[in-house]
Amino acid sequence: MHALILNLVLATVMMTWTVGIHFFGIVFLLRLLTRHSHRVAHMSEVMRQISLLIFAVLGIVALHTAEIWSYALVYLTLGAITEFEPALYFSTVSFTTLGYGDIVLGPDWRIMSAIEGANGLILFGWSTAFLISMMSKMRTLEHDWLER
Repeated sequence: MHALILNLVLATVMMTWTVGIHFFGIVFLLRLLTRHSHRVAHMSEVMRQISLLIFAVLGIVALHTAEIWSYALVYLTLGAITEFEPALYFSTVSFTTLGYGDIVLGPDWRIMSAIEGANGLILFGWSTAFLISMMSKMRTLEHDWLER
């Protein structure tokens, strides 16, 4: 019972941490897009959209990378996985919900890894919603940028 409670507490801490990374990262991306929009104002419409979408996608990839690495570092710290590369691989496979099964955690930490998968699924959904929202607002933003 003690191991289960520890799993749930650590998983809750990690979910809070990664949601924080995601929230503040998206806020930061939006601020960068708003503050530096004048730098792409001279480009054609298509090039502006491509540039902004590439920037947003790379930003989202950076956020997910930080989240995955956070879980990998926790697995290393706990001793659940003893080397960095396997911990990063396991975390990536778990966070993306691929779950190949070639590396598995012992019974002491498997609840945490299952919750990592749920966490990753939620954050990927959030990222998708952000990108779709950004694409739908492109025309409005573009009009504002051209007026500056």
